[in-house]
Amino acid sequence: MHRLYSFAYSLFALWIFFGCNPSKKEAESPTGFTLSESDLPDYEKDIDHRGLLTALDDRHDESIRTGEHIYNNICFNCHGNPDQVGSIPTAFKFWEDKFKVGNDPYSIYQTLTRGYGSMPPQVNLTPVEKYDIINYLRETFLQKDSSDQYFEIDSTYLASLPVGTTTGPAPKEFKPWAEMDYGNFLINTYEVVGLNATPRERSSGPSPLPDENFSKANFAYKGIAVRLDQGPGGVAAGKAWMLFDHDLMRVAGAWTGNGFIDWEAILFNGKHNISPRTAGDLHFENPVAPSWANPSKGSFEDPRFTARDKRKFGPLPREWAHFKGLYQFQDRVIISYTVGNAKVLETFGLETVENQPVFTRTLNISPSDKSLKMRIAPSGTAVALVGEGAVLKEQGGFTVMEIAPYKPIKIKLLMGKPGMKGLQQFAKTSSPPEALDPLIKGGPARYPQRLTSEVQQGTQEGPFQVDIMNPPFDSPWKNQFRLSGLDFFKDPNKGVICSTDGDVWLVEGFTKNSGKLTWQRIASGLFQPLGIKVVNEEIFVTCRDQLVKLHDFNGDRETDFYESFNNDHQVTDHFHEFAMGLQTDKEGNFYYAKSARHAREALVPQHGTLIKVSKDGQKTEIIATGFRAANGVCLNPDGNFIVTDQEGHWNPMNRVNWVKEGGFYGNMFGFNPPADSTEKGMELPLVWVDRERDQSPSELLWVDSKKWGALDGKLLNLSYGYGKVFVVPFEKIGEQVQGGVFELPVPRFSTGVMRGRFNPGDGQLYLCGLSAWGSTQPQLGGLYRIRKVDQPMVIPVGIKATSQGIELNFTDELNAKSVADTAHYTVKTWDLLRSRKYGSKHYNEQTLTVSKATLGKDKKSILLDIPQIKPTWGMEIQYRVKDERGKAVVGLVQNTIHQLGEGRE
Repeated sequence: MHRLYSFAYSLFALWIFFGCNPSKKEAESPTGFTLSESDLPDYEKDIDHRGLLTALDDRHDESIRTGEHIYNNICFNCHGNPDQVGSIPTAFKFWEDKFKVGNDPYSIYQTLTRGYGSMPPQVNLTPVEKYDIINYLRETFLQKDSSDQYFEIDSTYLASLPVGTTTGPAPKEFKPWAEMDYGNFLINTYEVVGLNATPRERSSGPSPLPDENFSKANFAYKGIAVRLDQGPGGVAAGKAWMLFDHDLMRVAGAWTGNGFIDWEAILFNGKHNISPRTAGDLHFENPVAPSWANPSKGSFEDPRFTARDKRKFGPLPREWAHFKGLYQFQDRVIISYTVGNAKVLETFGLETVENQPVFTRTLNISPSDKSLKMRIAPSGTAVALVGEGAVLKEQGGFTVMEIAPYKPIKIKLLMGKPGMKGLQQFAKTSSPPEALDPLIKGGPARYPQRLTSEVQQGTQEGPFQVDIMNPPFDSPWKNQFRLSGLDFFKDPNKGVICSTDGDVWLVEGFTKNSGKLTWQRIASGLFQPLGIKVVNEEIFVTCRDQLVKLHDFNGDRETDFYESFNNDHQVTDHFHEFAMGLQTDKEGNFYYAKSARHAREALVPQHGTLIKVSKDGQKTEIIATGFRAANGVCLNPDGNFIVTDQEGHWNPMNRVNWVKEGGFYGNMFGFNPPADSTEKGMELPLVWVDRERDQSPSELLWVDSKKWGALDGKLLNLSYGYGKVFVVPFEKIGEQVQGGVFELPVPRFSTGVMRGRFNPGDGQLYLCGLSAWGSTQPQLGGLYRIRKVDQPMVIPVGIKATSQGIELNFTDELNAKSVADTAHYTVKTWDLLRSRKYGSKHYNEQTLTVSKATLGKDKKSILLDIPQIKPTWGMEIQYRVKDERGKAVVGLVQNTIHQLGEGRE
């Protein structure tokens, strides 16, 4: 279940984290809830549950309608209904599954409020909303389809419920995605529609879902939406917009109205399987085709990659037209691109004729060695030209502008609705086309404020201290701070952090330990940034549409030019194809991962791939294929990579993949998969991560800090799903890498953890994260520091599987007597079934006998003799021993065995 943002969000926005280590969780939440009672807001302790349930009789119809609205808009994405499986088929099915906590309304309320298992706490639902959805679930699903789970409410039950003095905050739908100030442009995938557009087609059924017929849909897959009217609040608060498609160098459309878009998207309102549509009155649009004719041939014929559904994707060939980036000057956006060898600067504006909006395009074009042609709009659209050096003609159903070669020109195009009167006359008195060069050298700061946030020092017991470095949630721009990447400059006190909402922040205060961080917004409007890297003090950001390089021309540190360093990769309308992570190798090449289409077959070659971009940005290569939802990239000392993947179709569990160039990693819904769909047709993962350990692994990184002692040089895995950090012990047998995961003994973070970097200044680990899709964690975003302190760790950092048993290697010495007791170990194994179905349950579960346990000569190794050992998809090793000081050491390693090494001597 995702989130309905309400007043309750503000009460939880400053949550820190809650414990996840076994002893703390068992002590505070003995029933298995995610949150303890102490984590809840004060009003939850005085709720009139009896009154809320009784009131449902009087507001029955209203309650059912509200509950249905919440379910269909928030819960349906994951849970589905009896006719259509949700996007997470393992999510609870109210019409057939059995409740684990309790099936009465009060027990269901507790599950919604505190979370349970993979079900996150619904911190953004008010008590009234929670009982509305409970009412809807009971009458819609339980009473009709699962009567044995339907609980009859009677006077005895009502008398047993708590009677408080409050019903909690009043329900109020909160839409942070629509209230945020993104700046005056926002890059996204948009569908261009007019008033009274037909409902969007959304296919359903068993996976893979069939392709919709979008042959006539007008998608700007790499759309730059620009606000044209004046006023505060950015693009979302505007009244008039123009949309530029930087794949095709076309204006996709222009519209006016009281709403920007419908906000239907996974990172806006949480909707799956959909992209946002324009909202309002569409004045004109251009089809999904090149706007400029091929300079060499004079033809508009589209040469790009043709997908299975006959749509074309990706940018035009560089020699035809190429997007260079965009400049920003105050609220002005200036697009930079080339057509042939001509350089083009273009900006958009808004004027009026007799109170009717007139959309303007001002173009400065350098000399071309060939004549150029550009489609402006379909014939019938009101079009006028201001300036010299170009002429307008009608050709092939379009108004076309022709430009003679060898001369620079400055022109302004005026466009209005078909039938608009007086535009030609207006053109005679309209201001001349302006020179755009003065606007591309940097302007005054758009975000001059410096925001601060407090650093909360950790006081946890154990070898690690966790400091909370939350962002300034009270930002004047109402940023959501869903943090998705971070990196540091040569001055380790300074770093950059990006967010999925399009921002980049310059953050200072990491190593000076002043107790505060300073945040400066230096970029905005980007398309779902999910990786960032500082290279030679220059900032690069992975976005869904391109790899962006940020330039500051005037020293105020804000971005004046968003350079499109590389925009080769194809983008479709599918909601799931995120571009994840960003790393560089020693030669300066860049690497990121591109996700595939969820529950659908790939349309383009880059779906589900690891991608390499040359250091100059001129070349792109696909390094490996077959990923489903690859979340980031780790570069290894051996020159290979690690890419995680998520449980789903063709992935029975989460995968941590040690990636080799040219390898295929199992997603048969990927582009051009091998004929062999068995395990022999794919590269095997380092480990199949069970959903009990983590429901969504993110990026891995190598420990690079002497302060981390025995963990220096070891491998860590971050958890988006559960907000954890894992150590990854592994071994290599032949060409196969295999190993497992062990949860680092730190409190679980209140947001999913996405990216981590070790700071070269203080040697500590900094983490950032978000909760936006499929995470159990309640906070939208967070920033954290893990400090290693001078205490023993007793953490397993090595694992070997042999024909004799398992060897676990630890960071610290152990007690020989406790190690030798075989009763201190439990070893379980299971198989998985890999298929087109979503995930897999455990098959052939077994508990293996540990016949002997021995402490190794180094006193840091446990040697377990396991006569029944054999290769297995999943293994779980629980141990209860003591360290050399006699302190209890309890832990669990979950691992995979593909091959057995030779037995110990």
